[in-house]
Amino acid sequence: MSHAADLPAWAALLTAALVLLGAGLTLLGAIGTLRFTGFFERVHAPTLGTSWGTGALVLASIVCFSELGSRPVLHEILIWAFVTVTTPVTLMLLARAVLYRDRTEGNGNVPARPPARRGETSSGG
Repeated sequence: MSHAADLPAWAALLTAALVLLGAGLTLLGAIGTLRFTGFFERVHAPTLGTSWGTGALVLASIVCFSELGSRPVLHEILIWAFVTVTTPVTLMLLARAVLYRDRTEGNGNVPARPPARRGETSSGG
């Protein structure tokens, strides 16, 4: 049984607006993934869509369930924090792995390795 009928109009409208915003941002990230051509261009669109889209969906969940439960429901913030922290880290790991692979294979569209700074060896990754 759904308790959505017990939700006040202001909370229902705010929840609906935030869900639509989150879904729209995630859709933009997905469209960016399809539209861009190279890997390094493609990794940015879903990252932004995931971060901001998840933020809007988490806010919608907080508003809805806080109003239905008559108490603040804040554990959804953990979901937002984990997605916000892990998405850029995953992006960096994927980008560095692809950059290393492309440099090893000698692909022409990869930026050259920067020169080593004084006191560093050039054998690092």
